Amino acid sequence: MTDRALIEIVHRLHAARVLVLGDVMLDRYVSGAAARLSPEAPVPVLRPAHTGARLGGAANVALNVAALGAQATLIGLVGEDEAGRQLAAMLNAAERISPRLVAAPGRPTTAKTRFLSGRHQLLRLDEESTVPADGPLAAALLSALEAALAEADILILSDYAKGVLGDAVLGPAIARARAAGLPVVADPKRPDFTAYRGVTVLTPNEAEVRAATHIDAADDAEADRAGRRALEQTGGEAVLVTRSAAGLTLVPHNGPALHLPTRAREVADVSGAGDTLVATLVAALAAGAALADAAALANAAAGVVVGKQGTATVSRAELLAALRIDELVAAEGKVVEPAEAEERVAAWRTQGLRIGFANGCFDLIHPGHVRLLREARAACDRLIVALNSDASVRRLKGPARPVQDETARATVMASLAPVDLVTLFDEDTPEALIRLLRPDVLVKGSDYTLDQVVGGDLVQGWGGRVLLVDLAAGHSTSGTIRRMTQSGAG
Repeated sequence: MTDRALIEIVHRLHAARVLVLGDVMLDRYVSGAAARLSPEAPVPVLRPAHTGARLGGAANVALNVAALGAQATLIGLVGEDEAGRQLAAMLNAAERISPRLVAAPGRPTTAKTRFLSGRHQLLRLDEESTVPADGPLAAALLSALEAALAEADILILSDYAKGVLGDAVLGPAIARARAAGLPVVADPKRPDFTAYRGVTVLTPNEAEVRAATHIDAADDAEADRAGRRALEQTGGEAVLVTRSAAGLTLVPHNGPALHLPTRAREVADVSGAGDTLVATLVAALAAGAALADAAALANAAAGVVVGKQGTATVSRAELLAALRIDELVAAEGKVVEPAEAEERVAAWRTQGLRIGFANGCFDLIHPGHVRLLREARAACDRLIVALNSDASVRRLKGPARPVQDETARATVMASLAPVDLVTLFDEDTPEALIRLLRPDVLVKGSDYTLDQVVGGDLVQGWGGRVLLVDLAAGHSTSGTIRRMTQSGAG
């Protein structure tokens, strides 16, 4: 699986619908300076300077799904307390998350408060109940699950051993999802994996698989053996063993194990990395990716998130950037996602700069392209070039195109002197990008007429202009390919 193929999967994640059932938590942080010891006991005295809260547990899984551009429906328990109200408010404010929280009278919302001095954690305060949900609570959770199954592509069971996935919920949830035709992925906490029997994929870490199988998964061979033992217990299609710095081991029911080394470039904090990994895995599977490809993408996402401090997420843009980075080193930061392009444009505008915009496939750069870009840059202060993604090119030009993939085309384009920024779009036209960036000058070749230029009316409507550039005669990518084909045939 190449990074190019993984990028194609990322572009499909927006269509994924993920249902998350598990233990939601509120992660609180109190940070400040601890410069002295208490006279009452040999403990630091913390002077708080900042407090904050983040979604944790199953809520962080849902947040990671949403950050990738997919849709998440979240089911979990909260208490009738301040932590529960805060957690619900944060979820309601999050884009692409539909929370279906069940209120549990008399039960505290799971909340973890970390006290920090710099990057050092002084103390963690846990407020929680781990009593398994049963009776009316279990019935309410399963009712919420049944109501959401029809609008989901996959179910992830995010088990933190805080009571949601007790015996009264876990087995019935698996059975109902499978009866509805949904694959089920479980991130386990129980030491007996037979409790997860019927799941499609199990995602234990090294310590969890060791506790359940009594096999140390420290090296590839033992991780394979532990995964096989876990498969016997669950009867599923695969087990994905997460092995921290050693990467991942995917053990399918049929076929050899796949060992994926970590892609982390630097490690700041591993908190929440498992949530990012499993969220990416399920989103990719929901988007139609094969299991091995989904695992490779999840490994890449985990490599990004461990470079961040605290519980964090990985955005679609960050994941794409990580996948492209090795091939775009020479592009000097010119190749960006649309959201970053919008930020760059805003900064340029504060400097009074005029923004130019050109778009196209730019499959094989020829003198006509060079002339267009040179004249476009002369008409503005900063030039953005929007490239059709590979999927977009195939729709427009046919299955044999592009000749060069989008990473190669972006790299070449970013290396050209007239070009200040390069971004890609998946749609057939760049209209959405034009609306987002609002260029002052829209540039196309003179083989177009004004009424044929997509977005021309928009740009003129906000006071900009459309520039049609005379192209160098006798040059076109299609013509070059045709001559190459005829030459090869001769």
